[in-house]
Parts: sequence; structure tokens; C-alpha cells
Amino acid sequence: MTRSELVERIAAKVPNLTIKDIDRIVDVIFNRLVSALADGDRVELRGFGAFSVRERQPRIAINPKNKNKVSVPAKKIVHFKTGKELHNRLNQE
Repeated sequence: MTRSELVERIAAKVPNLTIKDIDRIVDVIFNRLVSALADGDRVELRGFGAFSVRERQPRIAINPKNKNKVSVPAKKIVHFKTGKELHNRLNQE
């Protein structure tokens, strides 16, 4: 699902809000989530999951084209862990 599809689906469920208002709300939510992660905070959405920042250690990798060794610096990545409710929905039998 893309961001615009998300806005359209919300608009279909909440007809009293305009697309422009919904777009602004989604934008604020995403911007706040990104800023919290950039600050190193953990973001938890109950029933959905939790986003956190983890650090990858520097390492030596191999370029598959020419087999040369390449130094990859340490970097931060976003880690997502599903919440119990989402996990159960995805793994229904």
C-alpha cells in the first residue's frame, strides 16, 4: 500500500474529513515517527508493532562484480518487531 492509497482508504472510512486534511494528518504522523527514530527513540504502536533503531557494526564486504574487499562503515538501521495482534493475524491457521 502506498501513502496515497492509505489516504484514500482513510477518506473512504471517514467521509467528514477532506483528502487534504487526511493527507496533513498522515504527514504529521509519519514526520513525528521519523523524528522520534532519528532521535534514537523507540516508537510503539499497540497491536501493530514497535520501531527501534539498531546499529550495525563496521565490516568488510566483497564486491560481487570484481571480488574486491570493501570496507562498510557502521550505520544505523530501523528494526521493526510485530505486535502480538498483528503477528496472530498474519499467522492464522
